[in-house]
Amino acid sequence: MKKMFQDLVERKKKLAVIGLGYVGLPIALEFAKKISVIGFDINSKRVDQMRNRIDPSNELQSADFENADIEFTDSLEKLKEANFFIVAVPTPVDGHNVPDLRPVTSASRAIGQVIKKGDYVVFESTVYPGCTEEDCLPVIESVSGLKSGNDFKIGYSPERINPGDKVHTLSNIVKVVSGCDEESLDQIAKTYELVVHAGVHRASSIKVAEASKIIENTQRDLNIALMNELSIIFDKMGINTFDVLEAAGTKWNFLKFQPGLVGGHCIGVDPYYLTYKAASLGYDSKVISSSRYINDDMAKYVARKVITHVLRNSNEPKVLVKGVTFKENVSDIRNSKILGTVEELRAFNIKVDLEDPFAKSDEVFEEYGLKLTAQPGNDYDAVIITIPHQPYLALSDNDFQAMTKPDALIYDLKGIYRNKITNRKYSSL
Repeated sequence: MKKMFQDLVERKKKLAVIGLGYVGLPIALEFAKKISVIGFDINSKRVDQMRNRIDPSNELQSADFENADIEFTDSLEKLKEANFFIVAVPTPVDGHNVPDLRPVTSASRAIGQVIKKGDYVVFESTVYPGCTEEDCLPVIESVSGLKSGNDFKIGYSPERINPGDKVHTLSNIVKVVSGCDEESLDQIAKTYELVVHAGVHRASSIKVAEASKIIENTQRDLNIALMNELSIIFDKMGINTFDVLEAAGTKWNFLKFQPGLVGGHCIGVDPYYLTYKAASLGYDSKVISSSRYINDDMAKYVARKVITHVLRNSNEPKVLVKGVTFKENVSDIRNSKILGTVEELRAFNIKVDLEDPFAKSDEVFEEYGLKLTAQPGNDYDAVIITIPHQPYLALSDNDFQAMTKPDALIYDLKGIYRNKITNRKYSSL
């Protein structure tokens, strides 16, 4: 096991990435420029797309697949050829915001069926501290009959992929790594140093590495919750939150967070893993849970503001929602909080059209049972702009006039058009 890194570099052994989504595929392709890689995913349709140099997540170009020593597969038999396994599967929460560990435990069972003596397993999926060793490891050992430490090594290295971000990429962000002992830490660190030019940080334990990841997004969630609460307060005072933030931001140490809907598969999910683990240890989180409540309620808050306006002005109100993905310039619709707003609007018999230049219509329908509007109308009582997609930035006052009635509300959640809308009522968070 001390020679794992060298054997990978000399292509005597192969590295496998399990789960080829936003996180897994970039990692797999980056490693494939240096060593032999097997890219494994249970979705055969996605596997076929990647074999044809198509990224199902629309983050990578065909050229990114070039000069890559990689074989895409959904076969466990092929996975047996690997000796170093990286797990990058999703870690969602269920309808009650309880961690859903089925993806990582399923991946652990798959590894248990293919792992051999001397192999390595590194988890990248975001989990609560202790999950790797207490939930995933026992599954691998049970299925394989092997024992961690003696027969194989295990580690954890939290992903730091930011969808849509072309600046902070895998290679230029410091990577946190950890292992079950000094030997595994050394081999795992050297392996990641092949592709992470910014270097690695060697965490003192697997739990420390897990905790470091979970608080990254929890910290952001808390700060955004503060901005959202301030937005509600400032709205009651009749002042614009973004004007306030602009003024406060002139101080050198002011943290520049903004209000908004907190969705996606990280910030809106990860804190629940931490509060769940805390509860299992007998501690009821106060600050984190309060922040989650504030941020999860913002979708209904937005809906209530729109409902109040449109029902005063129309007997058959129509609303256009611009932006369905959870963040700007990406196609990912997972845990998109604007859908909560749409649901609330429809509960008041308000007709809602949805438009998004990045979202895939079939995925929106499959995930939420909603259809995207190919050609928005010109008689809306309100327009909600959820995120600053690039195509939205060029929209003018005249454009909003053309799509709305004279007494319409332009509800700009991110303040994109602040001081630019004069012919319609304007509001932002």
